Amino acid sequence: MTSIPEALLWCLSAGTAAAVVLAAALFRARMQGADLRHRLTKSEAQHATSEARHSASLQANTELSARLRAVEAEIQHLAGARLPDFAQALAHPHVPVRGLLDPRFAGTGTDLALSAVLEQTGAAVTKERERVDAAAQSTLRGATTTIQALLYQLQTALQDMQHRYDDPGIAQDLLTADFLNEQALRRIQATGVVCGAWPGLTREDSYLAELVVGASSRLRGYERVQVSNQLRDPVAVVARAVEPVAVTVTELLANALHHSHHGLPVAVTLQQGNRGASVIIDDYGVGMHADELQRAKELLSGDDELLFTQLGDPPRSGFAAAGRLVRQYGFGVHVEPSPYGGVRAVVYIPGDPLLTVLDESRQPMSVMTPLPHHSGAPDRPHTPLPSRTAQVAPSGAAGTATAPPPAGATAAPAQSAAPAQSAAPTGSAGVPSGSAVSPDAEGELPRRRRRRPASEVEQSLPRAEPAPSRTPEENASRWAALQQGTESGRAAGRPGAGPAAQPPGGPRPPRHPEGNALS
Repeated sequence: MTSIPEALLWCLSAGTAAAVVLAAALFRARMQGADLRHRLTKSEAQHATSEARHSASLQANTELSARLRAVEAEIQHLAGARLPDFAQALAHPHVPVRGLLDPRFAGTGTDLALSAVLEQTGAAVTKERERVDAAAQSTLRGATTTIQALLYQLQTALQDMQHRYDDPGIAQDLLTADFLNEQALRRIQATGVVCGAWPGLTREDSYLAELVVGASSRLRGYERVQVSNQLRDPVAVVARAVEPVAVTVTELLANALHHSHHGLPVAVTLQQGNRGASVIIDDYGVGMHADELQRAKELLSGDDELLFTQLGDPPRSGFAAAGRLVRQYGFGVHVEPSPYGGVRAVVYIPGDPLLTVLDESRQPMSVMTPLPHHSGAPDRPHTPLPSRTAQVAPSGAAGTATAPPPAGATAAPAQSAAPAQSAAPTGSAGVPSGSAVSPDAEGELPRRRRRRPASEVEQSLPRAEPAPSRTPEENASRWAALQQGTESGRAAGRPGAGPAAQPPGGPRPPRHPEGNALS
């Protein structure tokens, strides 16, 4: 048997070990390669994911940057356009407020946040405007109250001077100054009423017809106002509402006179209804547009609190003053297009609690008051009472009043004049002014009979020689005596033991229509 050399065995053993080591190394290398390929694949996937994330991140950053730029633009648009528009709209509701610059923000949180900024800014601006306006109104209220009191004192002084001086030139200058003072007083009074002050006068119960005539005499162009009295009864306004109604009628007449041609009349009609009385004012002017008419209705309704700064520059306080008085005293004012092309204004005064019926035998109407028209009214029998008609002597005794003639001497003229002045039943037990009243036998209310017109009285008197021409001094003296005689005659004609009640501050002498504030 052949023996294998030991060296060969060692070689074989070494080769076998090397083969095992090589096989193990190869296996490990293969495993490492597979692991490396797996890691490489995973790394490539992660890289791709990273790339995708990076791309998404870049896109998101781009969109976010664009959104931030859009939000920044919206903020700039809010500060530069929307807030100024909103501030203007608070004072002028017709001004439009611009919306979002980018419509994509509509309904989003950005839109809600910007809207909240507008609302809070508007609330702050409104609160500050109200505070400033209240301070301004308080200042004006104090100033107008003081100026109004001074103007009333000046008015009284001018009236005293009218009766103190007989020179016709001075009398005319005093009347002009009195009328200018009345214009200033009206403006100051309206401004004070808008600022929350009361009208500033306390009057007695006054006939509605007298009130309207007195209101028209406060204005330039009063001669254009044509008053038609359609009242059935001697309707009067209660004392507390006399001046507010007079101020309202004055402002409506001022609007009608100002917006119509100086050659055109302004028609005023007094109507009496079942529940109140109305003063209807029609002008032939330029009228109002729909938005102006709506604005006038809002002002005259008195429903909303108005800021003084909302009345324009310069402020137009007439309708605003009327609206405040409407809200405070309970009467109503309505404006609409007039059938004559201008504007019709209706002042409605409810009978309860602002109207009453006065006794004309105790409180006669002013001679300036237009007579009521009772066309078609049936005549009713009545028994005349003794007349208290006072006539001023045509000679130098102008300050005295003649005694009324006997009843037999005046019965025939009174009966002949009765058909010319048709009467209507009154609405109360109060007796109208005039020369005759009587209680009806069947329990009906008394009725009115006016004095005969001056033209009929003159025609019934014997013709006299024409009076010689007088100098201006004689005319002025007779005019002053006529005023004093008229006042003393009215006072003597009032029944009662004591003197007649006078308004606060003593009796006010009769004034020329141009300066007549209110009878």
